[in-house]
Amino acid sequence: MRFGILGETKAWRDDGAEVPLGGPARRALLALLLVRPGEVVSVDRLAEEVDPGTELSAHAVQSQVSRLRTVLGPAAAIERAGAGYRIVVGPDAVDARRFERLTGEGRAALRDGDAEEAVALLSEALELWRGPALAEVAERETARAAAVRLEELRLAALEDRFEGALRLGEHRAAVPELRELVGRHPLREHLAALLMRALFAEGGQAEALVVFEETRRHLAEEIGADPSAELSALHRELLSADRAPAPAAPPAQLTSFVGRAEEVEETAELLRAARLVTLVGPGGVGKTRLAVELADGVADEVCFVELAPLRDGAALPQLLLDALGLRGSGLHLDGARAPLDRLITALSDRLLLLVLDNCEHLVEEAAALVARLLAACPRLRVLATSREPLGLIGESLQQVGPLDEDAAVRLFTERAAAVRRGFAADPALLRRICTALDGLPLAIELTAARLRTLEVADLAERLDDVLGIAARGARTADQRHRTLRSVVAWGWDLLSEPERRAAQRFAVFAGDASAEAATQVCDADDDTLESLADKSFLQAGRGRYRMLETIRTFAAEQLAAAGEQDEAGRAHARYVRQLVRSADPHLRAAEQLTWLPVVSAVHDDLLAAVRRAVAAQEVETALELLSSASAYLWIRGASASVAAHACALLRTIGDRPPPGHGEEYAVCVLLAASGSAGRPLWQQHRAAAEQALADAWPGDRAGRYPVALLVWMLRSAGQAEARDRQSAFELVSAQRDCPEPWARAVAGYVSGFGFLGAGDTPGAERAFALAADAFGELGDRWGAALALDLLAGVAAGRGDRAEAVALTDRALALAEELGALEDAADLLVNRGDQFAADNPAAAGADYARAAELAVGAGSPDGLAAALRGQADLALAEGDLGAAQRLYSEALDRIDPHWIKALGNRVRTLAGLARVAELRGDHLTARTRYRAAADTATEVGHDAPAVLRLLGVPETVVEAVRRR
Repeated sequence: MRFGILGETKAWRDDGAEVPLGGPARRALLALLLVRPGEVVSVDRLAEEVDPGTELSAHAVQSQVSRLRTVLGPAAAIERAGAGYRIVVGPDAVDARRFERLTGEGRAALRDGDAEEAVALLSEALELWRGPALAEVAERETARAAAVRLEELRLAALEDRFEGALRLGEHRAAVPELRELVGRHPLREHLAALLMRALFAEGGQAEALVVFEETRRHLAEEIGADPSAELSALHRELLSADRAPAPAAPPAQLTSFVGRAEEVEETAELLRAARLVTLVGPGGVGKTRLAVELADGVADEVCFVELAPLRDGAALPQLLLDALGLRGSGLHLDGARAPLDRLITALSDRLLLLVLDNCEHLVEEAAALVARLLAACPRLRVLATSREPLGLIGESLQQVGPLDEDAAVRLFTERAAAVRRGFAADPALLRRICTALDGLPLAIELTAARLRTLEVADLAERLDDVLGIAARGARTADQRHRTLRSVVAWGWDLLSEPERRAAQRFAVFAGDASAEAATQVCDADDDTLESLADKSFLQAGRGRYRMLETIRTFAAEQLAAAGEQDEAGRAHARYVRQLVRSADPHLRAAEQLTWLPVVSAVHDDLLAAVRRAVAAQEVETALELLSSASAYLWIRGASASVAAHACALLRTIGDRPPPGHGEEYAVCVLLAASGSAGRPLWQQHRAAAEQALADAWPGDRAGRYPVALLVWMLRSAGQAEARDRQSAFELVSAQRDCPEPWARAVAGYVSGFGFLGAGDTPGAERAFALAADAFGELGDRWGAALALDLLAGVAAGRGDRAEAVALTDRALALAEELGALEDAADLLVNRGDQFAADNPAAAGADYARAAELAVGAGSPDGLAAALRGQADLALAEGDLGAAQRLYSEALDRIDPHWIKALGNRVRTLAGLARVAELRGDHLTARTRYRAAADTATEVGHDAPAVLRLLGVPETVVEAVRRR
C-alpha cells in the first residue's frame, strides 16, 4: 500500500486503486501518523489535533483508529504503543519519504556533474506533489514544522532541477516557470539568480538586470537586507559582460541562396583587396541578397544599413550612428557632438564591414560620407549596393546581372516546390519561363508563387500574355526593369481586394513590422498577411513581416493611386503613438530596461511617422508623437535623430504654441535643440516654451511629460545667460510638492544646485542624496545615475575618496545598465581621478577602460578625459614627454563649448602648464595657466567651487585662481 501526504491525504492499494478513507477526521488522523512513520503520537495529541473544533475523548480516538485499521487492512499496521499510536509502513510507502530520497539522489547527481540524471530524478520527485504538504493538518502543531520543511525541500528541489536544466541549455523553457516562482517568492535569491542566468543566456541581459533590481528592492523594503554575495556576484558578471553596442545585422534569409557562387567568390576577392566595393545592377536582380551572403562570409563584424527608407541625405550620418547602436548623447544630454564626429571616433580603429544597401537615391551624400569615413578609419571596409556607382577613387565595381539559365531554372524549381509539393515540369518549359523573366530572381520568385493556383503550362501561357513574346538575346537594364514591373503588376492583379489593400498599406512601414503592428496598420487579419507571404509579396519570419524594396515601391504607388496615403499614414501614426504612450510611464520606473528595447524596435517607424506628419503639416499628430516618445529618445540618447523634424515642425508652428498643446510645444523645442541646427530656434522659442512648461507644471498638479522638466534644467544649465539658468531653476524647483513622484525627485535633484550656489555643501549633499534615493525607489536608473554622480563629486570635494569611489561605482552600474557607454567612460575617469593619488595602477586601469568605452561609444570628449587622466599619471611619474603628448591629444579632442567638459579642459591646460614649468619654459607655462583661468571663469563668479565639483584637484584650482 502507498500513502500520500504531499497534497490531500490519500492511500492506494498496490494495484493503484484508491482506498476510501472516510471523513476529514479520519484523514487527519492518518496524516498525523504519517508525518513521522514509526514514531508514536500520543492519544492526547491526537485528541487535540484530529478535530480541533471538538476535542475528542480517548475512546473517540480509539474508535477512529479502529475504523482506519478496517479500511487499510493488513497492508498497514497501526499499533498501540504506550500512551499513543504509530503506523508501521515500508520505507518508500509514503510519498514524502520517496520525495526526499529522490531529491537527495538528484542533488548528488548534480554535484557529480550529471545534469541529465539530476533533472530526471528531480522531475520524478516533484511529480509526487499534488498540492500543499499535509493539506488537512499543516497548521496543527504536530505537523506544522514538517509541512514547512517539506515545502522548503520542494523549493530547493525546484531550484536544483532548474540548475540542471540550465546546464543542459534549456534556458528558454525554464523562463516562464522561473518568472512565476520568483513572483511568488520574491525574497528567494537563488530563484532570482536562476532566472537572471536563464534570461541572460537567451540574450535578455536587460531583463536579467531588472530581476536583480526588483529583488534588491524587495530585500531592502521587506527585511532591510542587501543582496547575497551570490546574487551580487552574478549582477557584476552581467554588468561586466561585453556591453559594446551591437551593429545592425543583415536581414535573416528564409530561403536558400541559388546560383552566383562565382560572383560571391569574385566579390569576396575584391573585398580582400579593396576597401570599397559596389554591387551595381537593376532592381530585383539580387544585389541585396548577394550582399547578405558576402557579409556572412567575409567579415567577423558587419553593420548592415538599409538606406531605402531615408529621404534626406543630411540624416545619413545619424542613420549610421543608429545602425551601429551608438547613442547620440550621454545621460547629461548636452554637449552632443555631430553624428559624423561620433562615427569617426567609433570606427577609427575598428575592423568592420559596413554594408550600405540601396544607395541609388542618395548617391552623392553616400559617396561623400563613405569617402570621409574611409579616409579617417583605416580598418573600415564598405560594401555598397546601388543602381549606379558611387564614383569614388578606389571604388571597385561588381556588376550584378541576371541569373544564368541553369541557376534561374533551379531557383524557379525550388520556389515552386515550396508551394506545390512534388513539383516537376518539362525543363524546356521552365527555361522558356525563366528566359521570359530575364533571369531576374525577384520576378522568378513572384511567378513561381503563382503555381499555388495555376498549372505550369497555364502559367507560361499567361506569362506570354503579360510580357509579350519571350525575350531573346541580351536585354538592357530598362527592358529588364519593365519585365520585373510587369510581373509585379500581374501578381498584384491576382491578389484579392483585401490582400491588395493590406499590401498597399504595408508600404507605410519604414522596414519590417511585427504581426500585431501589421494587422493594425494594414487593417488585415492574420490569414491575409500569411497569404501575402505565400505569394511572395511579404517575407515572414520570427513573428515579423518584411517587404522587398522593389515591391514596396510598387505598393506605395498603388496606395497613392488609390488616394489612401493619408489614411494609411494616420493609421501608422496611431499605432506608433499608442505604443510609445504606453511605454512612457514604464521608462521612468523599474521596467525601464524592459521597455527601452520595445520602443527601440519601432524607432525607424517613429521617424517615418513624424516625418510624414510634419510634411503633411499635421501639427498635433507630430507634436504628440514627439512628446510621447521624448522620454525614450532622451534616455536612449537618440534625441538628435528627430532634431531636424522638430526644427521643421517649429517653423510650421511659429512663435505661439498651438492651443491645448503647450507642453508638447515645449518638448518639441527641447528636441530641436538636440541638433546644431536647432540652437538658433532654442533661443527664438525659449521664453514661450518655458512659459508653456510653467503653465503645464504649476507645482500643485502634474503635466503630461515629467522628463521635460529634467531636460529643461540640463539644457538651461549650459546657457551663457545667468537669468536663463535661474528661471529654469525656479521652474523645476517649484515641483517639490508636485503629486507626480518623478517630478518631485527632479525638483530635489535641482535644489542641490541651489545649495551649491549658496556655498552650502552639506545641504547640497543632502538634496542630491534624497534625489538619488527617490529615483532609486522609482526604479529610474537615469535620474539615479545623475544624482549619484553629483554626490560623488561633492564627496570628492570634501576629501572623502572612499565615499566618492563607492558612489561612482553605483552610478557606473546604472549607466552601464542603460548602455550609456559615454557616461560609463566619464565615471571611470572620475573613479580613476580618485584612485590616482594612492593607487595609480587602479587609476591607470580605469583610464584605459574609459578610453576603450569612449571609442566604442564614439565619444571624442570621453576619450579626451581618459587621455588627460593618463597624462596626469605620466606627469606624476616624471615622464614629461608622454605627459606632453597625452595632454596635447586630449586638448585636440575636447569640445571647448561643452560646459561638462570645462573641468577636463581646465585640468588639461593646467597639466600642459605644469609640464612647461618643469621644463623651465615659464612663458609657455604662464600662457597655459592664463588660458586655464580664462576657461574657468566661464562657469560664473564662483569658479573655484564649481571646478571642485567638476573634480578639478585643489592644487589646480589654486593655481588657476592665482593666475
